[in-house]
Amino acid sequence: MLRIAVQSKGRLHDDTMSLLRESDIKVSESKRTLLVRARNFPIETLFLRDDDIPATVADGVADVGIVGLNELEEKGANAEIIRHLGFGACRLSLALPKDETYNDPTWFEGKTIATSYPAILRRWLKSQGINATIHVISGSVEISTGVGLADAIFDIVSSGSTLVTNNLREVETIMHSDAVLIANKQLDAEKRAVLEEMLFRFDAIKNAETKKYVLLNAPQNKVEAITALLPGVKSPTVMPLAESGWCSIHTVIDEERFWEIIGKLKAEGAQGILVMDIEKIIV
Repeated sequence: MLRIAVQSKGRLHDDTMSLLRESDIKVSESKRTLLVRARNFPIETLFLRDDDIPATVADGVADVGIVGLNELEEKGANAEIIRHLGFGACRLSLALPKDETYNDPTWFEGKTIATSYPAILRRWLKSQGINATIHVISGSVEISTGVGLADAIFDIVSSGSTLVTNNLREVETIMHSDAVLIANKQLDAEKRAVLEEMLFRFDAIKNAETKKYVLLNAPQNKVEAITALLPGVKSPTVMPLAESGWCSIHTVIDEERFWEIIGKLKAEGAQGILVMDIEKIIV
């Protein structure tokens, strides 16, 4: 049985639970339950505060965990990063009142900076040779300058709308973060096997995220020209239609290339083009 630590609430919780559901790992959620066993997969889910997950995994209380890279870096926990999961993207940035003139990091010399991430901030200040006072605060960091607690803040930024609301502007990005799957470094072979099966399912979902399944009809004499435009996972599938002289072509393409290719397909005589989402791709 593999124990996975996930956020009980917060910005990564919903995406994590969605990933488990898409992987057909059925975990019931309850606000009153700390530990829940999956109904159809050998894992149990431990619901924790996000800042407790790195140490919980490093200490072996949980075998693996899904947490923001920023939290792992802040806690300095001795856990192995297994995979970046592709969601929860944000950055840790310094921001100050929008009317302040800012030229370079020396602005922070002698200033007070409010943050929930003192370890990361302390390392950056040291790298810049800057002496500043760090005021540690939990939650609502963005109001610190407005109420006179600090001259600047160091906090998570996603869209930047919270900064704008509080009359702040971002001046330095210190690190980029996303959700990572971390593991205890002493996992035994049995738990590693369960982890590998879970990763196999995660990868099948990730592989499908930016891909589209394309079906189209094409004249037989245009098949070679059209298939040259349609690189697939291996190569396009070509099947004859009931109507003589026509074929059906099936392939998988990157979504970002579709509009680049569609005009060329039509110019080569493709008709009845269907584009469909893909749930999973096994490669």
